[in-house]
Amino acid sequence: MSEEPKPMSSLWPLVPSRATTWLLELCGDGLTGFMPPAMPDAVWVLNAMYEYEQGPVDVSYHEHSQACLADGSAQPHVVEGVDLAVSITTGGGLGRARHPGPGWRRLLWTELARRTGDLIVPDGLMPSYRCFPSAKNEGSWPLGAVPPTEGSLDRETWNQLIAILTQYSPAGPDTRCLAYYNPLTLGAADFDNLHVRAGRLGDAEILYDQSEADFSPSDLWADDRSWVLCTDYDLWGTKIAGSPALVNALLNDSEIEAIRLPWAH
Repeated sequence: MSEEPKPMSSLWPLVPSRATTWLLELCGDGLTGFMPPAMPDAVWVLNAMYEYEQGPVDVSYHEHSQACLADGSAQPHVVEGVDLAVSITTGGGLGRARHPGPGWRRLLWTELARRTGDLIVPDGLMPSYRCFPSAKNEGSWPLGAVPPTEGSLDRETWNQLIAILTQYSPAGPDTRCLAYYNPLTLGAADFDNLHVRAGRLGDAEILYDQSEADFSPSDLWADDRSWVLCTDYDLWGTKIAGSPALVNALLNDSEIEAIRLPWAH
């Protein structure tokens, strides 16, 4: 009989929130995530997006939503007094994501930039919903695309990123790390007792699969501070600060799409 997987509390127990004091001093407010400067180098890993190989591309999520409301196949949805029928259905999501399944392929940001003529990330901005305005119709993505989600790495990128971090960490999978989830990911308003866990890098998979939040960690860092990553709640990418060797490994990896943003270095 196979053993039951160890719970989060065993592999990644909670630790005092003062573990983030150095990040607060270095980065300022961590409400949406502690965004590190270059240490001494930095790179942005982009969340995955997908494209349906044979599906409709001319109809937008918003047009589809409005059509469903018009023919009665969907009902108006009101959230906190806001009628979502009159808001724009963008097609974007929030939180964890993974490959959608058969018939879908990963659409690289570089490929979409060549197709649309848009910059991968507009000058002065960070990876977010503001990217690729030419790919959208009045703010709504085509139905045949799955844009990146905000606030979390996708599952496949998380797996590969952890594998690369393990190669460039002082003790490999035994490297002691800390993980921080910002209050927005937990639906909490307790900013005095930040949610921090400590564990082995080799056990980082559970931070994604059994997280009490529907997000990858807002920040993850090696205890010796040789690297730190931040997935901001409002962004489509994750910033990794660390050694030039680590940054170059991420830039050259075939499974991760990463870019430098000089203005957000």
